[in-house]
Parts: sequence; structure tokens; C-alpha cells
Amino acid sequence: MIKKIKTVLLFLICFGVFQTAFSQSDYIVKKGAIDSIYSTVLNESRKIFVEIPKDYDPESNYKYPVAFILDGEFQFNALQLVHGYYSGGFMPEMVLVGISNLNNRNRDLTTSKLDEETAPPYLQDTGGAETFTQFIEKELIPFIEEKYPVSNYRTLIGHSYAGLFTVNTLLKHSELFANYLAIDPSMDWDNQQLVKEAKEIIKTKSFKDKSLFVSLGGQLHMANKDITIDNVMKDTTVLTLFARSNIEFTEHIKKSKNDGLQLYWKFYPNDLHGTIPLPSMRDGLIDLFSWYQMENINRFNDPETPVDELSAIIKNREQKLENHFGYPEAPYPDYLLNTLGYMSMDMGQPEKALFYFKLNTEYYPDDANSYDSLADYYEAQGDKENALQNVKKAYALSGSDYHKKRVDKLSTE
Repeated sequence: MIKKIKTVLLFLICFGVFQTAFSQSDYIVKKGAIDSIYSTVLNESRKIFVEIPKDYDPESNYKYPVAFILDGEFQFNALQLVHGYYSGGFMPEMVLVGISNLNNRNRDLTTSKLDEETAPPYLQDTGGAETFTQFIEKELIPFIEEKYPVSNYRTLIGHSYAGLFTVNTLLKHSELFANYLAIDPSMDWDNQQLVKEAKEIIKTKSFKDKSLFVSLGGQLHMANKDITIDNVMKDTTVLTLFARSNIEFTEHIKKSKNDGLQLYWKFYPNDLHGTIPLPSMRDGLIDLFSWYQMENINRFNDPETPVDELSAIIKNREQKLENHFGYPEAPYPDYLLNTLGYMSMDMGQPEKALFYFKLNTEYYPDDANSYDSLADYYEAQGDKENALQNVKKAYALSGSDYHKKRVDKLSTE
């Protein structure tokens, strides 16, 4: 039987919007499906981890935004948890892709090659960021787009060296992703090599429609507790270079007038370099997708709000999402429109109920349940002809016994 959501409790709308993950996820911690791709650019096979939203219908043509996270073995679970709790209300449902950097991490994620005579033994193979970017652009993204239900709206997430790589990708290959989340990035790398490059790049390059979130952990100085966020920039020792590089880079962006980049920056005084990824992913994704969050919920909750006003709110949101994603996107999930429709019926507002149910069939024309719900409305109004017509549409899409029985029942009444 097709599941229907019926309620007269207004507050459940807010709860349903922001807490859908509780009903959709079992929170068994796993790294998604394990896949792999052979790279001719890197001359090696690379493991990846992929998670598809649980409500994905393989029969549909729907494409999700996609978030790529580096150091997949270590960071993918944190991304899963954040996305599981906050998707739907604070960020869109997305396909998550974790990229393995377990092997050759220093080589792939660092942006310049250190002098082998002076570099420590563990940093003899460095400076391969541009090559690794070519792997992502020429091989990994096409592989993911061909095999998984993803759109071309992408987010890149990286921590430490991977954060350095993330910033490098924004500066030099900004067309690859819409959002960049750099978690405690190693901007001190090679005597601030990328910080210096950034100052020149930002002078002439446009970052219109691009967003960057940068975080900084609380370990500003490894040996001096008197160094704080208020005085760290006055210190000149190498022990604060990591923090100073982060701040110097972001302050330069803030002062730039014409780069168009949307910048978010946050300091985490109580987090270490190893603990900062989880809160940074939460805050970073919420900030990067701040435009996605639902507005005017109080107007939907107010039974006095006229249909014309609700229609304007919905159309404005539809246009806003299209402007950001670059392609048409339904302004609200089907379950929410369905809930609003049944709630309006329960409150004795048939005009409003019909408005929501019809919108659902317009935004989700391949969803059998949207037509089945519209049929419920017509049947409640005593309009058996339109009820039967919509149940037939639902049956044509689902082929289910439930809809077949309902067609037969309405046909004989």
C-alpha cells in the first residue's frame, strides 16, 4: 500500500522538514558502496566510496548534486553523518563520493615540489596536485556522472593537505566545483607558496557563483598557551605559521573587491587539527547551502495565508534554486507538499489542498503517489470521475496491486 502522511499538527511541518533523516536512515556506520577506477593519468587504480540517497528511484531520471570528499577512508563517515542529519532542510539530498588518498597522499595533495635535498624523508615525493586535479577532472568526474545519478552541481571537501588541495582547485580550476570546503588547510605549505599565488590570482580572476568555507583549529601555537586568535598575527615564529597562513589568506580574500567569491570563515578554539573535520563539515555545508534553507515556513503554518501568497513563495524558491543549481529543481520535496495537502484537507480548506496536490503532480510527474493523493482529494469531494482518472495515472506509473484494486473499486462505484 502506498504510504500517505496525514496530520493536523502544524508543528510537524517544521519537524518533518528539518528531521527527515531520522525516518530515512538506520545510522549503521559504513563507507557506502566501494568502487574503483583505473587512472591512466596516475597510472594506478584508485578506490572510491559512494553513497546514494536512500529515497533514490532507479526508474527515475532524477540527478542529485554531488559532494566529493578527499581522504575518503578517514573522512567519509563524518560526511555521511552530517549529511544524514541535515539534508532536506539545511542542504539538498546529495550523492556522496569519498576519494581514497591512503597511498601517495603527500604526492597528490601538495601544490609544489619540495627540494629533495632539504625535505624530510616522508616528503620526498610531493607537488602532484595539478596531476591529481587532472585525474579528478578528466577521469573521476566523468566516471561518476556516467555511473551514478549526479548532476553537474559539485562540492569539494578536504582537510589539512586535502584542504590545501581544495583551495588550489578553487584558485586554478574553479570551474570544476561550485562549493569548496577547506578544513584547517595547510596553507603554510612550502613557505606559504599558495598564499602568495592566491594574492596574484585573485587580482584578475572572477569567482562569480563560487563559495568557499575555511576553518581554523584552536592549536595556534604548539608550545605557548598565551598565543590567542587576537594576537597570533603578531607572532613571527614558525610555530604559528600554520595559523597565520590561514588567516592571511582569508583576510586577503575579504579585502578583495571584485573576485565575486562568497567566503565563510570560522575559528574553532576548542578543536584540534584532528577533531575539527566533523564540526567544520556541519557548519561549512550549512553555510555553503544557506541559500537552500527553507524560508517563510510560518506562512505555510498559518491557515490564514492565502493561496496566491503561498504560490508566490513557492515560485520564488523555485527560481532561486534554479539560479544556484543552474538547472530546474522542485522547490520542495514531494512528501512535504503531500503533507501540506492532507493537512489542508483535515482543516477544511479544499482550495488549498487542491493547490498543493496539483503542485505535487507538476513537480513530480513520474511519482505515482502524487496522483494517488490527488485522487484522495477528488474522492473526498465526491468527484469520482477525476479520482478515477488520477488513480489510473498512478497505476500506469506503479503497476501495483494497490492501485489496480483502487481502479477497480472506483470503476464500479
